[in-house]
Amino acid sequence: MKFVSTRGQAPPTAIDAALVAGLAPDGGLYVPERIPTVGMEPGDTLAKTAHDVLAPYFVESSLRDALPAICAHAYSFDAPLRDMTGNGDHLLELFNGPTAAFKDYAARFLADALSRLRPDDAAPTTIIVATSGDTGAAVASAFHRRDGFNVVILYPEGRVSPRQAHGLECWGDNVRTFRVQGTFDDCQRLAKQALSDDALRREVPLSSANSISLGRLLPQVAYYAHAALRFHRQHRAPLNFIVPTGNLGNACAAFLARRMGLPVGELVLACNSNDVLPRYFAGEPYEPRATKATLANAMDVGAPSNFERLRHWHASDGALRDALRAFTVDDATIADVVRAAPERHGIVADPHTASGLHVLQRLRSQGDTRAWAVVATAHPAKFDTIVEPLVGHEVPVPPSLAQCLSRPASAQRLPADYDALRDALLAGVAASGTFGRRPA
Repeated sequence: MKFVSTRGQAPPTAIDAALVAGLAPDGGLYVPERIPTVGMEPGDTLAKTAHDVLAPYFVESSLRDALPAICAHAYSFDAPLRDMTGNGDHLLELFNGPTAAFKDYAARFLADALSRLRPDDAAPTTIIVATSGDTGAAVASAFHRRDGFNVVILYPEGRVSPRQAHGLECWGDNVRTFRVQGTFDDCQRLAKQALSDDALRREVPLSSANSISLGRLLPQVAYYAHAALRFHRQHRAPLNFIVPTGNLGNACAAFLARRMGLPVGELVLACNSNDVLPRYFAGEPYEPRATKATLANAMDVGAPSNFERLRHWHASDGALRDALRAFTVDDATIADVVRAAPERHGIVADPHTASGLHVLQRLRSQGDTRAWAVVATAHPAKFDTIVEPLVGHEVPVPPSLAQCLSRPASAQRLPADYDALRDALLAGVAASGTFGRRPA
């Protein structure tokens, strides 16, 4: 199987090359040339289901024989589907990894895959990652102290929660973190400019670990497959999903799972006040907008990169609008849902999950009686300054997150200027020390 660019100006390439490159040469995003249809039963473990659903993409890859081991490592913690109320309301819990967010699964998969693809004598590769709150920490955790890799994290200063910021800054060694004086869209723009800068890449081998990377998209299909297959085996019906989203990576993975023939039903997107997607799915032209800061900061995206993938997979805007729905949830509503979630749903919800819970309530109020799963994208303890005043008690911190918070944190400020980033990347290569290598 070959992989092509969403922009159609790059030659088809093998999966190994697409994983290493991150972004296609024409600036587009890699997608499979064709989407395989699979018929399968859920594995006994999430890792086994992940292997079975990803195997068709890796038939011609040098990683094919290593795929079971890669999956065993990446999916070593579960993604339980919990029954919230007994009336068809479920929670797909994706925050049990080392940084307490759904990004951990795919980041670990990508790190292991790139490590195995890297020639022993190659220069260190710099993984550049723009983050609106959770991606950077997951990538840092996955690549921390891996021989042959640097990580550069770009996050918008003042636009993530305090604990998210600490989780982005607490790594050191081969990880450098920059507080960008701008929005997530500025961070994403800078990362894409670097990845498209051929002259820079001759000096600094670069790759991406954002959701623009094929190595982030494909692994996220696994937990949708596992939950839907298990639900179907028990109920003989598809499972519908509500996906909180900003940059559309997780939602694209759910869509891909459905296109592969897995028993995924309707997909509905829950967005915060950054309403580019709800406006589009309501019939307006797709029009990126300036990002607004919200309580659900990981969804503060005004120009979602993965929209390119969705458009590539549909013949027209009408076809795409028929495939998905999207709703806006404002901050006041998010706060109300967080406050009421313990009694109404039996859970403590982070602001992103709360946006999904509100969409679920909206569907129920309209008479929808189907089985729905809200995707819980992050642990509420990462948003203690928001959640705890609303629920009236402390939220226990999971051990892995507590370990991150116990380490010292530091970062550099960076203007939202590409020349400044380029200089920082070149300076990182020129500098001696542990950056890019395991400390002695």
